[in-house]
Amino acid sequence: MHTHSSLRRTFSLTFAVTLAVAVAAAGTALASTSHHHKPPIHKTTNPLAGKWSGTYGGAYSGSFTVQWTQNGSKLKGTIALTKYGTYSCDGTVNGSTISFGTVGGPEITYTGSWSGSSMSGNYNTPGGGGSWSANKTS
Repeated sequence: MHTHSSLRRTFSLTFAVTLAVAVAAAGTALASTSHHHKPPIHKTTNPLAGKWSGTYGGAYSGSFTVQWTQNGSKLKGTIALTKYGTYSCDGTVNGSTISFGTVGGPEITYTGSWSGSSMSGNYNTPGGGGSWSANKTS
């Protein structure tokens, strides 16, 4: 026959072992799930770098392709206007605002905004202006 203190000791020992097993199992479960977390999402540091294709309308109309490299807020590259040729172009980006223009060719300035893989705005030349839009192709 068990005495009252013997039962209490058996219960305490059983409870302690059960608790230890439960804690160990929970620790193993946490350890195994902590290795399967999602990788961090990295923002692209130069989201405007690459090739963009678009159209423009207004005083002049047509299509264009711009190819840029981006270094922080600075853009540098070329713009190919299907009806007028290919020219160097430089620009800047500040948040979602973009501005760029031709260098060493006809005086064309572009201003607008970008989001994700699209951008749009207005262009200006000595002969008039209009609107433009483009989408990133690579």
